[in-house]
Amino acid sequence: MQPTTSIRRALIAAATATALFTGAGGAVAAPAAPPIAATAPAAATAHSPYGQLHPLAALSAERLATGDLVAAAKWGTGSPIDDPAREQEVLNAVAEQARQLGADPEATVRIFRDQIEASKIVQRGLHRAWDADPGRAPTERPDLGEVRKEINRINGELVRAIADSPAARSAPYCVPLLAAAAAHVRHERHLDGLHTVALARSLRSVCAEA
Repeated sequence: MQPTTSIRRALIAAATATALFTGAGGAVAAPAAPPIAATAPAAATAHSPYGQLHPLAALSAERLATGDLVAAAKWGTGSPIDDPAREQEVLNAVAEQARQLGADPEATVRIFRDQIEASKIVQRGLHRAWDADPGRAPTERPDLGEVRKEINRINGELVRAIADSPAARSAPYCVPLLAAAAAHVRHERHLDGLHTVALARSLRSVCAEA
């Protein structure tokens, strides 16, 4: 089947955006790149492939923003960034939510493992920056319990977005469309280098063929 006009347009738009997914595996100190004037495909709807993938990128960026709060909550407390018990709690919860929605729990857990690793990229990057320049460190400590309530809310929305996008996530054009969506989200949110790298990490397993 030939791609539709909107998909072809998205593939062209994604050519530069694909750089988001290049070499993002372990780097956390990528310099901020110039803004990418990415735009959504003109025919994108909630049921189009792009329309199914864009919420995954947007919610991933929203979840990453909570990583800043978690980093601030843990700063100076000696609390480790790695929290296996909490991570397993999250994975168990999203797997159960996926089952209730008729989605693939294994794919959901795989995507959320990446979400968790991406959040830790943000937390480690911020802690390194604050160690190097204490003047940039937060002066107030957020309530970690309240932050986790917000994370749980986003997690629920993200599970639903995963459940709503199996066709787009398994399509051969998933990677370039997802890259275009990520570039659009990056541009909208003015993400810096650290959060751009983390966003790419968070989306690594979204496409089944990636």
